[in-house]
Amino acid sequence: MSDTYTQIHIQVVFAVKYRQCLIEKEWKHDLYDYITAIIHNYNHRVIAINGMPDHIHIFFGMRPSQSLSHLMQDIKASSSKWINEKRLTNKRFRWQAGYGAFSYSKSQLSRVATYIENQEQHHKDKSMIVEYKEFLQKFEINYNEPIYFTIQFKMVWLL
Repeated sequence: MSDTYTQIHIQVVFAVKYRQCLIEKEWKHDLYDYITAIIHNYNHRVIAINGMPDHIHIFFGMRPSQSLSHLMQDIKASSSKWINEKRLTNKRFRWQAGYGAFSYSKSQLSRVATYIENQEQHHKDKSMIVEYKEFLQKFEINYNEPIYFTIQFKMVWLL
């Protein structure tokens, strides 16, 4: 077979260093546009992107021509540099190490996209830590709570 056919849908979640609330409403959509351009540059397709002042969710269709870790490294490094060069925060902006990555079937696309698009409403009732623990439990990912829920995200998960 000479052609490659895939259907890979990934939601990634990652946080601002120390979970500081540094992503401002005034420029968050510019940040989302910048990150979307990075993803599209690698021929992946963004389905939904949104977040809160302390973290971000990106849901995208991924091509198998690139590793997820390479894409995430580029997204985080390039977007941090972009934020700092534009001086969008009073502090040096950095993302925490690590991220969560969760895979979904085609039948779940609409539900996951709606969930991401409604982050502000969703987080009125639930903190990022509670949300993240629920993802880990839902996807049956073993984690060491005393290590994980310290300052740094140290886990990388892809189902």
